[in-house]
Amino acid sequence: MSKAAAKSAPQAGNAPAPAPELQAGSIQELKVSGHLMTLDTGLFCIVNEANTGAALDQGLPGVRISPPPLGVNSVEITGFRADGWLTGQGDAALVRVAKGPAQVLVTVYQVAGRADAAPRLQVMRLAQGMAAPAAPAVTEPVAMDVLAHIQTRGDVGAKFGDWLGEPGSGNWIEGIAIAAPEGVAPEDLSYQAVLGRGWLSPWVAAGDYCGSRGMALPLLGLRVRLEGKAAEAFELSCEASFVDGSKAGPVGSDETCEADSLAALEAVRLTLVPRAKIKAVARGRR
Repeated sequence: MSKAAAKSAPQAGNAPAPAPELQAGSIQELKVSGHLMTLDTGLFCIVNEANTGAALDQGLPGVRISPPPLGVNSVEITGFRADGWLTGQGDAALVRVAKGPAQVLVTVYQVAGRADAAPRLQVMRLAQGMAAPAAPAVTEPVAMDVLAHIQTRGDVGAKFGDWLGEPGSGNWIEGIAIAAPEGVAPEDLSYQAVLGRGWLSPWVAAGDYCGSRGMALPLLGLRVRLEGKAAEAFELSCEASFVDGSKAGPVGSDETCEADSLAALEAVRLTLVPRAKIKAVARGRR
């Protein structure tokens, strides 16, 4: 062997060269959370509503629907995509529950620290007369009427008539979205956030998010209005509590619900009651 070859040959017993380290920034951290959703007997469609940023974020926020580890044979899940993903571009999955109630596992993948990165999931009944799905085991945006992003808690949902947020908690609401219930056209329901004294955000249509996420910017109140046929068919009220202990409301449609002190909003309750039901109760009291 020549001296040149001897110099280039590896010496016996030397360890192999270490693999090159991954370049900084080559791994992106995601926020992943899992939730158990309880469904009654029937056929349901779970939709991950379209997110405008999904095309730029590899389809995130993405959702997977699956049986829990010890799932039962009474649940059948069929996705519209071959890979099983519900991407943030508006995908859906069918869930058939032969014998309920039964639980499915909802796993959410979203970009960490990104404003408006949480999915908007909708659960729709596809069989006439089936019971509505029960509330999920954790307070996350799954088939709720009203959604809010709350300081230290994240995304929380509630039904009409229930408190969204916890009165007395001291944790303020950073943003809110209100879905149009059955019988209300989305264009007939809109809302504004109070940002300061005499300062309100632009009107937002039903289903759209109003406010911020993870930016420590509280809402100071809320104004919700019904118009058109929705105003004729329903009576709306809004009441709220604030981080300084003050309360406001209930106020009606198109009235601002805020504290005199303009303290941050910590909890809100929206109530929608059919006017026909109110009239029936009034007749029964006569």
